[in-house]
Amino acid sequence: MNTSQIDIASRNLESTGYLDIDLDPTLDLFSAIEKLKKQKNAVVLAHYYQEPDIQDVADYIGDSLGLAQQAQKTEADMIVFAGVHFMAETAKILNPAKKVVIPDLKAGCSLSDSCPPELFKKFKEQHPDHVVVSYINCSAGIKALSDVIVTSSNARIIVESFPKDQKIIFAPDKNLGAYINKVTGRNMLLWNGACMVHEIFSLEKISKLMVRHPEAKLIAHPECEEPILRMAHYIGSTTGLLKYTQTDSSKEYIVATETGILHQMIKANPGKTFIPAPPNNSCACNDCPHMKRNTLEKIYLCMEYEMPEILMDEELRLLAKKPIDKMLEISATAGL
Repeated sequence: MNTSQIDIASRNLESTGYLDIDLDPTLDLFSAIEKLKKQKNAVVLAHYYQEPDIQDVADYIGDSLGLAQQAQKTEADMIVFAGVHFMAETAKILNPAKKVVIPDLKAGCSLSDSCPPELFKKFKEQHPDHVVVSYINCSAGIKALSDVIVTSSNARIIVESFPKDQKIIFAPDKNLGAYINKVTGRNMLLWNGACMVHEIFSLEKISKLMVRHPEAKLIAHPECEEPILRMAHYIGSTTGLLKYTQTDSSKEYIVATETGILHQMIKANPGKTFIPAPPNNSCACNDCPHMKRNTLEKIYLCMEYEMPEILMDEELRLLAKKPIDKMLEISATAGL
């Protein structure tokens, strides 16, 4: 979604008075949301980084790959996407005939913002012999300029599906790209983008935490910087990290990704301890301010009033859909 679309939609919301609605404090939001799901044949898709209440009311919780797969196959008339706007865009790209709404239209993404389509287009034109592999954490404009989309769950498999001599541009995350280069032996050209959440972890504080908890394993998302990944006992996607804690025999983990995932880790592993990896600021844990813009109240309001709605130019949608379809096809073949 581009800035003009966001501005127009925001003005439309303000003109309806939607943003000024005061909810009855006695309203049982969980029951009200369940009622609206049935009335409107709606499904709530939530990312692991959402607050616990939103995860508990969601019909499906997952990482970017899982959410894209769910969006592709849903039978609902309305998709309520509890995540950030590039995720809701992906749902709309895959479901042009369905209404896609997002609780807070200003829930953006620092990684997506680090790769403006107009600048990336010029960068791509300078390297005409390269194919473009883009991480799903990007705008529809970047997806439209890409040959295939990847997530942290399938990036290695998809990159390795290209011949070794094929030149590749990887965008927008330089840390994930560097990690994939390392594990595949490739030398992809990396766009200089990054996620603010995964770049703020403190190596010094994590090192001290590991000394205080010698039995704990450090598990990290590949969007983290290389010094953090070098210390990690396990590196994986959000879903990969969750599954690892369920199959690994350790009882204590230091988790280097957004803290929302800890809710599912604790639910799946009641006898284990999970410690959020500390950032290099005064906060105790590392939250994504964009993800946390969504609240249970906003979920209810966007379902009740069916806005803010994600709208997209059809030509852009079709261009962005091709590399997503290719990702889903390769993932399905690989059994992901």
